[in-house]
Amino acid sequence: MGHRETPRERTQAMVVDDAGIVVVGAGLAGLRTAEGLRRHGWEGLVTLVGDEAHMPYTRPPLSKKLLLEGGDHTGVELRRRDSEHPLRWRLGRRAVASDLDACSVTLDDGTVLRYQGLVAATGVRARRLPESLGGPRAVLRTLDDAQALAGRLRPGARVVVIGAGFIGCEVASTALARGCAVSVAAIDELPMAAALGPLVGAELRRRHSAVGVDFHLGTGVASVDEGGVVLSDGTRLAADVVVEAIGSRPATDWLAGNGLDLADGVVCDEFLRLGGRRGTVGVGDVARFPNALYDATPRRIEHWQVAVDTSLYAAAVLVGDLTGRPPEKPFGTVPTFWSDQAAVNIRALGQPALATDVEVLEGELSGAAAIGYRRDGRMVGVVLLGLPKRMGFYLKHLTDDLAAATH
Repeated sequence: MGHRETPRERTQAMVVDDAGIVVVGAGLAGLRTAEGLRRHGWEGLVTLVGDEAHMPYTRPPLSKKLLLEGGDHTGVELRRRDSEHPLRWRLGRRAVASDLDACSVTLDDGTVLRYQGLVAATGVRARRLPESLGGPRAVLRTLDDAQALAGRLRPGARVVVIGAGFIGCEVASTALARGCAVSVAAIDELPMAAALGPLVGAELRRRHSAVGVDFHLGTGVASVDEGGVVLSDGTRLAADVVVEAIGSRPATDWLAGNGLDLADGVVCDEFLRLGGRRGTVGVGDVARFPNALYDATPRRIEHWQVAVDTSLYAAAVLVGDLTGRPPEKPFGTVPTFWSDQAAVNIRALGQPALATDVEVLEGELSGAAAIGYRRDGRMVGVVLLGLPKRMGFYLKHLTDDLAAATH
């Protein structure tokens, strides 16, 4: 599928390298953007830089199937599309700096890659609690993290998950399925309420509690030691395994010094260009962009499907910038994501977090249900608890409503 860097090539530090289009980030978004460049006619060199040693893999199974059943890279590796113009890989290398005026990216071994076009696809890193809290704490972001954690989730193990977002609740469900005793502690009053609102958050807490998850919400963490976690209200939770799942932070440090807005990811324009700069694009979790189907406010959306959608669009924009073909219309998408936890499959469409009003559209909240999310009377999202066969119906309904509102 392409050229992988040899040990000899890795020793050639400080070499200024003509790298064609440089894709910084070798995950889902980076790979699909690189492949999109080929589909849009780019025949020049494409260089992918990734800080992990693994070829691109998909992350959703890390907190679900791989953590439950174990496995290795072969079980999560992304399928790569063949091309007569292979991709060039620089794996195990991290971008540490960039100069967008000089069209260059510097790697952690000192190599400088000069580019014709740039793709920012570095995604996010796990957010960590302060080291001063002490104690051994695991995170779940990479394949290596998942493999290390899976080996510790033995029947009878006491697991404390810090954080009640999607990853935290998925880890809790998986640990419970492996026979662990599970507690979840978080400063949030309800699980997943920031993304899904208090109505659904309360129902999901009920379902998790019903199958055995012990919640300690509305409280912080005071300290961690070899035997467990002390919460800010004085409660001590005994633990053999402590998992931090307190969110993520965009990997944008390598873009500093270029006059870009990096307050929460890298701000892109309506065509996904970094700060509106032609010949550069941002994709996936690291990009903060306006969504033409919603409004002009740039937002980051950490979903698998958005990584794919932004990649396909950005590839066309970048090739157009380099060949004189401007994009025809701004980027717009209806985000979709899913989560398996507490004996329920959750599918979310659109952007429920933007809602001002929430109502049950179909079914019963305590069973299978469709929940609608509206902002100022306009539908902005739908969440399905079960009802997998209704996803197509609600996705079309939501897409049509959003499209009609933008015309």
